[in-house]
Amino acid sequence: MTALGILLVLVLLLVVFGLLFRLQILTSIFSGSSNREIGTSNRVNAILFLVFLIVGGAAFAWSFADSFDAMNPPIASVHGHALEKMFWTTMVILGIAFVLTQVLLFGYSYKYQHREGRRAFFFAHNNKIEIIWTLIPAVVMAALVFAGWKEWTRITGPAPKDSVVIEVMGKQFGWLARYPGRDQKLGVVNYRLIDASNDFGLDLSDQSSLDDITFSSGALHIPKGHPIMFKIRSRDVLHAVYMPHFRVQMYAVPGMPTKFWFTPTLTTEEMRAQTGNPNFKYEMACNQICGRGHFAMKMEVIVEEPEDYIAWLSQQKSFSSQNPEILANLKKKAQDQKTIGVTAPVGPAATAAVQSATPASL
Repeated sequence: MTALGILLVLVLLLVVFGLLFRLQILTSIFSGSSNREIGTSNRVNAILFLVFLIVGGAAFAWSFADSFDAMNPPIASVHGHALEKMFWTTMVILGIAFVLTQVLLFGYSYKYQHREGRRAFFFAHNNKIEIIWTLIPAVVMAALVFAGWKEWTRITGPAPKDSVVIEVMGKQFGWLARYPGRDQKLGVVNYRLIDASNDFGLDLSDQSSLDDITFSSGALHIPKGHPIMFKIRSRDVLHAVYMPHFRVQMYAVPGMPTKFWFTPTLTTEEMRAQTGNPNFKYEMACNQICGRGHFAMKMEVIVEEPEDYIAWLSQQKSFSSQNPEILANLKKKAQDQKTIGVTAPVGPAATAAVQSATPASL
């Protein structure tokens, strides 16, 4: 308590001294004996404003030009060109506004620096100016938002009926992919069924799940020139499906499925030829910091001709055929899941369904 009391006394003394100092200054001002001298530092600071504007502007221009190719990878999707046009339209508008405001800010700071004998002009109000600087940005922003909304609703809306549907699921720390089989339908999943051998939580009591193809390693294959619908979800935390060459980014949100469709226009081999890089690879990465293993959240994406894609897909095995023990134990699992209404197919019908579960062509 003694230490606290001493500390409070010291604080109060500092406050009192500060008030006395302030009172002395105010008394000098009112009595006319106060003389505020402006030294050379004012002139120096005004010049430094101009130096900062010129040097900073040059550094920004150099950085932008130097990083341009890295910021703008080649476009490999149909909708990517529309997004690129919209992006650069926005950048030009914002760039003009940015340059104008910065030139005025630093230029005025230099031009209207303090000088003896100069008095500031107080500009109180002007309705015309306020209407102009409110209305123009409002109209421009409304036009940009409308254009973005129009494109967004198209690429997140219903995909063409002949789309290749692929489910992508993010987890710490990797990507899982699921393709439909011969029936071209993704089966039902249940998060309660997720375990070490059933990453997706496939509900094998649903006939459509029996021919589904799943994998958690290797590369994601998609056909060129064909609409691709990604059904996206997360198993744990927030991730993001990010494929810059296709201009695709969509969050993978726990408990909230999202989707995105696009049409690739260049195969991996064509992109290698265009870029002159024989080791080029399309990549699907997570650009959200999702944990200490975030660096591992990436998967190669191979774009190939439709006939090559069909050949690859025909060689893939369904999840149920690779995990016969899960189907064999389906009856027991069904008993354990009665509380959530899962009914398991058993007997010859289920066995025949597994045996007939083969990939389908486009």
